[in-house]
Amino acid sequence: MATRYHLAHAAPLFALSLTGLLSLGHGATAAEKVTLMVGGYEKQIYLPAKLTESLGYFKDEGLDVELLNEPAGVDAENELLAGAVQGVVGFYDHCVDLQAKGKFVESVVQFSQAPGEVEVVSSKHPEVKSFADFKGMSLGVTGLGSSTNFLTQYLAVKSGLAVSDITSVPVGAGATFIAAMQQDKIQGGMTTEPTISRLLKTGDAKVLVDMRTKEGTKEALGGTYPAASLYMENAWVDAHKEEAQKLANAFVKTLAFINTHTAAEIADKMPADFYVGDKEAYVKALDAGKAMFTADGVMPEDGPKTVLDVLSKFSKNVKGKQIDLSKTYTTEFVKAAK
Repeated sequence: MATRYHLAHAAPLFALSLTGLLSLGHGATAAEKVTLMVGGYEKQIYLPAKLTESLGYFKDEGLDVELLNEPAGVDAENELLAGAVQGVVGFYDHCVDLQAKGKFVESVVQFSQAPGEVEVVSSKHPEVKSFADFKGMSLGVTGLGSSTNFLTQYLAVKSGLAVSDITSVPVGAGATFIAAMQQDKIQGGMTTEPTISRLLKTGDAKVLVDMRTKEGTKEALGGTYPAASLYMENAWVDAHKEEAQKLANAFVKTLAFINTHTAAEIADKMPADFYVGDKEAYVKALDAGKAMFTADGVMPEDGPKTVLDVLSKFSKNVKGKQIDLSKTYTTEFVKAAK
């Protein structure tokens, strides 16, 4: 709550900062301030945010980018809609879900073509052999209304369960997710690296559904599922094309870096505390999963339809609604990136 209180009161300052800097004109030397909320920047799925900062690509574009951390994507989304931040590093599916509620946000840079998520099952429950066996159980998600919640509900319906047959429990990621599983507050859950590797190493859980690769994603969700992205309000992008282009330039350079460097080289650019005490496991997980990232930030052509199909299977918000997918993403900036 403290973070949200701070942001709500700081929003006018962000706006003044950005407006003031833009008004300095051609002689300006100060960097343009942009604030981005990341739905858990220590998660490998959102690695491009911190990596871009570490590589200095924001500064190269003349941007002063502040990255704020919010463990659940749904809360990051709320900060964007409140005007407290200019963009979110989170899952593209929020763009579709929000349009169904009359809010227009779009993916400006598409980081990944697979969720990088895994449904794990607690080792305390060997009776769970398939998702259908979770009936009557509690499953961990980062937050209610988050992308992990969306995917969990979809997998439940796909397996023949009703959404009401499972209970989604918001437990975040990392230590809080692991503690909930160890204490049997959740019997399974949706999480990402490096939490997955930590659970597997201790034997506290095993993988039930793996969406860390394009192949695994297509098997679980029926197609390419674009996930991690930089998304922003359509109106803000239209009014700030120069800043949107600079952000796209920086992130596209980062995606090229990921595509042309080893997991170990990438890990060396990340803060040491992201390794959670086990750099070897961090590098191993990144090596196995870095193919989820796009090479150029362009939305996969078949991706938006898959996301709409998935959400339409269980979401009362989306089911039966007319969604204009062309307004949920743009390739204008990544295709023009330097």
